Amino acid sequence: MAKKKSKKVEEKTETTKKKKVKKATGFFAEFRKFINRGNVVDMSVGVVIGSAFGAIVTALTNIFLSICTWAVPGGLKGLITILSPASLEQAGLKIGGQYVQYFANSRLDEMIKLLGGDDARQVLMSNYTLHGSIYVYNGASVVDWGAFINAALSFLVIAFVLFMILRIIAKINKIKLEAEAKALEKYYQRHPDERPAPEDPAKPEPTEKELLKNILAVLKKNEKRLAKEAKKK
Repeated sequence: MAKKKSKKVEEKTETTKKKKVKKATGFFAEFRKFINRGNVVDMSVGVVIGSAFGAIVTALTNIFLSICTWAVPGGLKGLITILSPASLEQAGLKIGGQYVQYFANSRLDEMIKLLGGDDARQVLMSNYTLHGSIYVYNGASVVDWGAFINAALSFLVIAFVLFMILRIIAKINKIKLEAEAKALEKYYQRHPDERPAPEDPAKPEPTEKELLKNILAVLKKNEKRLAKEAKKK
């Protein structure tokens, strides 16, 4: 009895092992099919190319904007509006007896001397951010027009380039289809027996009035049939 029980236990463990192996192999086979699908591969390639294309467009946009904002101090990064402080948290550090919300880059050494201390430069660098040629307090409210213009122009450039690419592809496909149609027509002229028969034009769909007439006709037929059956009974 003990031997029979041990054999049954061994058989059960073997069957469970086989089931687990089948599930694992089935899962990996499914995963392999999923990876090898054309859509997944095409999508991954599209994402990689799209990110590289985005970097190129961003670089070109930055060059274009740098040229356009050449006369602006600090270039595109200098196109900001600093809002007046609504509280002391936005007013900036107290330097030389007054709160300084922003100062020009040319006054950095002067601000370091006014602030005083061995770590004055580090304190200024940690509390102020350079926007173009102006250091602005980190707690201040800033409207960054340069970032907005950069994003808008990047979008327009990307949309225009994609539009041109799709237009060129559409033209190429049209030329290809026209060439294939001409070649097929020449072939049918040489082999008229292989030309397929023209398809019958599809019947026009019935109008609403025609559908209502058909429904009424069916209802009248049903009424007559029911009346005849009632008379027979």
